[in-house]
Amino acid sequence: MSLFNSILLDISNRLSKQQLDMMKFLCGEVIKKRDMESIDTGFKLFQILTERQKLTEYDTEFLSKLLKDIDRADLLEKLNNFESQPESEQPAKEERDKLDIATQVIADHLGKNWRKLGRKLGLTDPKLDSIYQKHPTDLEETALELLKWWRKSRKAEARVEDLIKALRECQLNLTADKVEDKLANR
Repeated sequence: MSLFNSILLDISNRLSKQQLDMMKFLCGEVIKKRDMESIDTGFKLFQILTERQKLTEYDTEFLSKLLKDIDRADLLEKLNNFESQPESEQPAKEERDKLDIATQVIADHLGKNWRKLGRKLGLTDPKLDSIYQKHPTDLEETALELLKWWRKSRKAEARVEDLIKALRECQLNLTADKVEDKLANR
């Protein structure tokens, strides 16, 4: 069993029936009524949320909001601790610093081409739709969310060179140049 599934199982076991009912109520727009009736554990709820692409190892925002709304800060903290990747799963400090700079420059200049870059970086269309739904009117926040998700998925393998290469392959050379300039002048 993956660590993520273990965390979900633990969260499920700590939910009271009343808390589960509140979470189900909050999922009314995501889960059909006939499916709702079969949910008698948190884990079944999490399985359906996963099927509906509202919950993945790399995207726990929906579950985080549910736990916050039912006032279970302890379980939210458990989930957030899972999201905090250990040092061994992150790039070296120097590379993280470079990625932080590149992320901000890209977010400032990417604009409406964020979806094109997302596809080049390997994100799926459902994931891109999820990112868009979080920030439908703010292109900078959309770009930040896109790059955050890419960095999480790549873990220690995330490299600025990969971002610059993807930008150039998308014909976003001006943005790639701005990233390189900013890194050269730091």
